[in-house]
Amino acid sequence: MLGLYPNRHVDEGRRAPKNRGVLARILSTALLGVEAVLVRVEVDVARGLPAFTTVGLPDSAVRESRERVKTSIRNGGYAFPNDRVTVNLAPADLRKEGSAFDLPIALGILTATGIVKARTAPLAVVGELALDGQIQPVRGVLAAALTCRRERVGTLLVPVANRAEAAAVSGLDVLAASTLRQAVALLNGEAASETEKPVEAPIATTDDDADFADVRGQAHAKRALEIAAAGNHNVILLGPPGGGKTMLARRLPGILPPLTTDEAIEISTIWSVAGLLAPRSGLCRTRPFRAPHHTISVPGLIGGGGPPHPGEVTLAHRGVLFLDELPEFAQHVLESLRQPLEDGRVNIARASGLGDFPARFQLVAAANPCRRGCPSLDRCLCTPAERGRYLGRLSRPLLDRIDLHVELPALAHGDLAGDAVPEPSSAVRARVIAAREHQRARARETRARVNAELSPSQLRRICPLLPEAERLLAAAMSRLGLSARGHDRVLRVARTIADLEDEERIAAAHVAEAIQYRGLDRQWRG
Repeated sequence: MLGLYPNRHVDEGRRAPKNRGVLARILSTALLGVEAVLVRVEVDVARGLPAFTTVGLPDSAVRESRERVKTSIRNGGYAFPNDRVTVNLAPADLRKEGSAFDLPIALGILTATGIVKARTAPLAVVGELALDGQIQPVRGVLAAALTCRRERVGTLLVPVANRAEAAAVSGLDVLAASTLRQAVALLNGEAASETEKPVEAPIATTDDDADFADVRGQAHAKRALEIAAAGNHNVILLGPPGGGKTMLARRLPGILPPLTTDEAIEISTIWSVAGLLAPRSGLCRTRPFRAPHHTISVPGLIGGGGPPHPGEVTLAHRGVLFLDELPEFAQHVLESLRQPLEDGRVNIARASGLGDFPARFQLVAAANPCRRGCPSLDRCLCTPAERGRYLGRLSRPLLDRIDLHVELPALAHGDLAGDAVPEPSSAVRARVIAAREHQRARARETRARVNAELSPSQLRRICPLLPEAERLLAAAMSRLGLSARGHDRVLRVARTIADLEDEERIAAAHVAEAIQYRGLDRQWRG
């Protein structure tokens, strides 16, 4: 056999420089939870039998990109190399999923073949390719832009439909292209980036016309929701069907303060990663309002999957999560709310990876007094055992994490037929914003944006009680059987009531009003 290749070693040494592959590198991003991490897309084009291999722990969508990349390059008017193409996605131990690697792989191949000029400045690229060379929008572009700014990657090339969300990140040069051919021209300095006016991102919110003035009666419940909005407290509404529970809950976002820029970026990043941010839209400017059905599963509510994806509690971050007919939810689903209600985050461990998602939402729950929907607890036709079985799904640890327990009575005809015009949402919102200003002033010391986020040590430091208020709280712990967590939540609510009244110290009246929102638990069990 050796006789057939007498000069094999000499010939191979002489041909080695010609056969050495051309290597191109370009940056992209991979989604990890609700954040993005940089990925190096390395493309090697070497002589050999035609092949296209992708390595670096790609999922099926990334492996299928070779067919989209080949066809789009040819339909874009370029020649696909008739050689051995190897694509490496580094780091190799990070799983890559989605179609956002189509465009960086195609540009890497065109760079290796000399069609795209090599750049010295760092550049990141995300985008999905259609077969005709059009660049389709992808999810998670805002997270990619934030990562590029943090890692000092000065330029990001995105699809035109994703330009608005990427441009919301300051200090980053955003290029947008609608076709592969235009992307090549941009990188070669032969064309200008496409621009267009962004539109406000439509997300799941309540009706813009929903106003507190629409709600007749229920002054006690309105006051409770005002306190909840001022301190970002969780609240449960207990009342008969048709008493206004859902109507009140859907009007809560209308009295919440407007989003800050940081909050808008947090919300928009989550919605972008989840693929729910509308194309050609900028940052979300309204708070989310999520109302899942009671048949939802634990992964749907908390998050999960493989790899883990955010659930409803994360999609409601910095907004409202409304759970109507709370006892109808499966008990194990309700118990899964304990950690996010306490910590404001969700940690998910799966064989396919770990997930760490923000979940700083405001819970608003609604429930009937019993399964039959009797007018009130006083006029309930159910036996204590029946009512206990129905409301028994709401465990004490879960109720301990809900600050305000509010009972709504059945409305009388006079409440509906009165001529008096209830207070509009704008007036209530003004008081809520004023109370939030007090909390923002204390945030420099506590780092807690709202009273509901105050830690026990911060409560003791910034919530001084007058002697009478201290005695009242001690008596309430004894009579109502409040836990240590319940004690702290009463203090947080009292602090919010004092902020609404522009008081620095917590008086007995503030504590008394906060205590009255903790008395329903014993009635439900009775």
